[in-house]
Formats: sequence, C-alpha cells, structure tokens
Amino acid sequence: MITAGKTLFLSALLGLGLSAGAVAAQDGDRPLLREGRETVYQRVLTRPGATLLDARDGEELRVYPAFQPLYVFAAEPGWVQVGPSVSAPPEGWVTEDSVVEWKQNIVAAFTNPAGRERQILFESEERLRDLMEHEALREMQDQILQEIETGEVPDERGVVAAEPPVYVNIVDQLYLMPILDFTQDLHPLNYDENLLMEVASVPLRAEGETAAPSGGTDDFDVGIVFVFDTTQSMEPYISRTQSAVEQVVRDMRGSDIGDHVQFGVVGFRDSIEAAPALEYRTRTLLPLQRRQDQTEVLATIRAATRVAQADSPGFNEDSLAGVEDAIDLTDWNGGGDPFDARIVILITDAGPKDARDPNARSAIGTKELQRAAQDKGIAVMTLHLKTTAGGEAQHAYAADSYRSLSRFQDDTYYYGIENGSPQALEATVKRLVTAMSDVIRRAQDETPVLSSEETGEELVNLGLAMQLAYLGRKQGAQVPDVIRGWVSEKAIEDPSRLAIEPRLLVTKNEMATMADLLSNLLDLGEQSRSAEDAASFFAQVRDVVARMAQNPDRLVNTDVETLGGALEFLEDLPYESQLMLTTEERWSQSAMNRRQILDAMRQKLVQYRKWLLDPSVWTRLYPGAPDGEYVFAMPFDVLP
Repeated sequence: MITAGKTLFLSALLGLGLSAGAVAAQDGDRPLLREGRETVYQRVLTRPGATLLDARDGEELRVYPAFQPLYVFAAEPGWVQVGPSVSAPPEGWVTEDSVVEWKQNIVAAFTNPAGRERQILFESEERLRDLMEHEALREMQDQILQEIETGEVPDERGVVAAEPPVYVNIVDQLYLMPILDFTQDLHPLNYDENLLMEVASVPLRAEGETAAPSGGTDDFDVGIVFVFDTTQSMEPYISRTQSAVEQVVRDMRGSDIGDHVQFGVVGFRDSIEAAPALEYRTRTLLPLQRRQDQTEVLATIRAATRVAQADSPGFNEDSLAGVEDAIDLTDWNGGGDPFDARIVILITDAGPKDARDPNARSAIGTKELQRAAQDKGIAVMTLHLKTTAGGEAQHAYAADSYRSLSRFQDDTYYYGIENGSPQALEATVKRLVTAMSDVIRRAQDETPVLSSEETGEELVNLGLAMQLAYLGRKQGAQVPDVIRGWVSEKAIEDPSRLAIEPRLLVTKNEMATMADLLSNLLDLGEQSRSAEDAASFFAQVRDVVARMAQNPDRLVNTDVETLGGALEFLEDLPYESQLMLTTEERWSQSAMNRRQILDAMRQKLVQYRKWLLDPSVWTRLYPGAPDGEYVFAMPFDVLP
C-alpha cells in the first residue's frame, strides 16, 4: 500500500466496551468470552507503541508491534490483561487506550489489480462515499491517483493511502489488514450489494527481515500444464493440440522466449475400479520442469494420442481428478525458482463427474478446486469440445461446471468449441499459448505476436495479473507499518470487479473443528433418509456437538439451533452461511434440500482436510505459537 504523501494520523478509536471493575478470566487461564457467546473470546489489536507491563503500573516488559492480535484475560478501568494464546497464561497488562477491540476476526485481502484501477483508502466512510457518488467518478478517481503518484494530495480529499500497484498474495505472504468496522450497502453504479470497510494494516515481517530488492522482469517465465482427456473419443483432438503446440514451439525455438515457456502434461481417463482396461485414472505423462529442448514435450503429446482402448463408465469423465493432480502434484516452485505465470489447460469433450457419482475419485467441487488453484496463483483454462455425442443438456451441465472451475479473479477462461471442431481447437490452443508467451515479450519490451484485440481482454488481464504478482514477490511489496482507512469491497469504478476480499482469520484448531463437525454431520445426514429420520436428526446433532465439546481444542457451542450453530465464530460475519441458515424446520422440508446441503458440506470437507495437511498455508502470529494456533486467511466462499 502506498501512503498518500502526508503524515498518517490515527484518530482516537471508540472505547473497547470492556467490563468495568476487576474481571477475572474464566476457567483459570482462559480469555474472557465475548458478550452473549459461549466459545468466542474477546480479542484486541495493539495500537502503535502499545507497551506490555508485568502488572498495572508495573515494569515494562516490551513494546508490541502495531496491530498485534491479543486475547483479553481480564479488564479493569484503564487496563487490560492480554496474551497471544488461548491455551497459555496471559503475558501481562496494557493500557486500555493502547489497544482497539477486534470483534469479528476478519481481515481484508487485496485482489490482483489487473483489469481495474488501484483502490483508494479514505480517512472516513463519508469521504469514501463522496467519491463513489461523484457524478464524474472516473475523472475524479484518475485525478486523485495522479496526486498520490506525485505525493501532492490536498488534505481536504481525506485520502490516507492507495493499494500497492503490484499484487501481494495473502496466502503466500500473510499480511494483517484487520477489518475494524463495516457497513453493508449498495454500490451506487448498479445497486449490487457491497461492503464499505474500515481496515487497518501492518505486514507480518520477521524480526530483522527486509523487503527484497526491486528489479525488472528479465527472468519472468511461464509454466503450462496440459490436462488431456485421453479417452477413446479424444484421439483426433490430441493430435490437433500437438500440432498447435509444435508450431508455437517452433516459432519460439532459438529465441530467449523459448527458454521462458515450459510445459508439463497430465492425462486422465476414469475409474479403473469400474473399468480396469482404462489402465489409469490420472497419470503425470510429463512433469513440468525447465528444459532447453522441447522435443520431449512434443513427443509426450504425440504419445498421448494412444488413447484408452476401453469404454469409460458413463459419458462424463473424471476431469477434476486430472486438474486436481495438475494443481497439487506439479512442482510449481521449480526446485526453488518458482514459475511466475502458472497455467493449467484442460482439454476434454466430456463434463466432469459429479461428486455424487460413485466413480468420482474425490468429493471436491469445482468452486473449491478453483479457489485452491487461484490461491496458488494458478489459472485454469478449459477447452470444452461440444461434440454431437454429448447433446444440449450435457453440454449445458459441462459448460456451467467448467465456467465455475475456470475463473481467475473476475474473468472466466472457459472456451466452448462448437461442434467439436478440430480446426477451432487447434486455433484456440495456439492463441492461448501464444498469449502467455506474449506476456514474456511485453515484459522484455519485445513486440508481441498477437495484438490486444487478437489476445482478448480476459487474456490481457491474466497476463497483467501474473506479471503484477511476480513483481509483488520480487520487490517484496508490503503494506506500510501502520495505516487505517475506509475502502470499498468492489472496485469504486467497476462493481463487477472485486477489489478487497474479506477473509476470516481462522486457527488450525478452528478449521479442524469445522472439519470434525462437517464429517459428523455427513455421517448422520446420510442415515437421515425418511421423514422420521429427519425429525430426529437435530437431536443426534446435539449429541455429536456435546461429545465434541469434551475436547478442549474443539470450541463448540452446545446450544444448537441450526446446523452451524456450534460454530459461534462464524456468526455476525458479512456473508450467509448455509449451515447457519439450516434450521430443524428447513432440514425437514424436503429430501432434495437435504441432498444439496450434504453435497456442499462434502465438497468443503475435502478442501478443509487438504488445507489442514498443507503446512505452506499456515502462519504463526507470534514466536512459539502452538501448531493449533497457526492461522490461515480463509475465503468466505468456502466457509461452511
């Protein structure tokens, strides 16, 4: 985030609302509960200069960094007893005016700014609204951004900062931008629902760590993994793909560009348990790695034309298993030198198997898989061959599924090939690969092969997004040590673009609690077939929650009125939770409704278990934090 060229002044915050008089922490060394909650503890954020003392008016122990999240163990007039861990005793005392209450434990994350303007933070909600409702919005926004660039912003604008011009991925590099307050509103341009948020910010930087040096884009490179449907019907299309890639590689051969575009190949078929003659469900045919000679790539694609000699069980194939392997099993870090642009290109003439299909490998859904890819900086593109064998209904199902899978930020990379035209497929593959290699040409100030019109707006945006993410990593882009202001969730000038994404800062223990609850609910729900079963279902849910509550690491509310009622930390968030909305009455209404709820839970559970086992997504907030208190900035769209 770039400050607006003026001294940042933190105005007085509202009072903490902590209880007056001496308040002892319940359960001995447990933090205080939030009012009206059984399992959610009071938390605060430190202001700049907050000093930890061993007692009220006691000896100084240390100075906290700005916006350090802390639990509240006790409160007296003017003083708060705090500590960083829910499972350890308090560290000491701070003055009440040196901390600010943090109710929701939600943080904001910048989306990639490609395809929209940099967003501006204002000192008040009123100043933000003034710009959003200005009759010459775009002109005024451009003027303010120019003033920020020159460091000459008039005080009366009320501007405190602008977002970084490059992209910082909150999953790769957790930064704390806590949301202190928010207002649910309508965007004045199209009346879509929108959040106006007051955010504060500080980077999580290790002691002594400095930002990486800035630099150019000479070493920017692209990793492309093809995910091929290698079932019988795909034989002519794989050869067309090979032809298109061969032409692109031949054009790049002998140039610097050729060394900066690398390929991998994953093949998928279907369940070998249902049809053993298929030989494999998924297989990495060629790993993504840096090569001087692309002959091996072309040979592998040619070999992939040896398609299955047996029929698959059903028309739809297990394409999601192939994409999942391309995302999870590919070495996108390049042995310590990460690929800067990361692309998965799925080519198939069938739809994906539904999670309810007994021959599907995984219960993960397209939304969860898309989110996992995007958080790793991977864009999934789908080339869907609409052959006559599928039929309109099947094509519509496949297209809807693949559009959900093939989103990156606010653009969609789904390409339906009408009538399964081999010529159209070859042309599309060539355009996609050439567009990605043009990103390197532009980065090196070379003339691109395709014009912007030939490339298409969505691919231009993707190339810019990948380059901004690369620059953010290389330049060590950070938010400043202290900033506070109001910002819009959706882009001020374009409400179709998400600018600031709210996320819930969950601990590993909290995610494990969500996973345990979903697992238990699924087991019970699958047994709830009849109307009589549905009537007793909630009684069984309460029994399960009561058993979970016996584990001190599983903070659940036993007073359950909805399916998600046990997860109190999900309440009061600016999103609608399916579990929180599912009452006993709604659960009993229809078998179809129950089926949809269970399917959604199953897909989320698969993703939660993957995150729990992936150490790269977890960050400790303080030295010595126990494993269960490592945190992850969890997107709202995959909450239960």
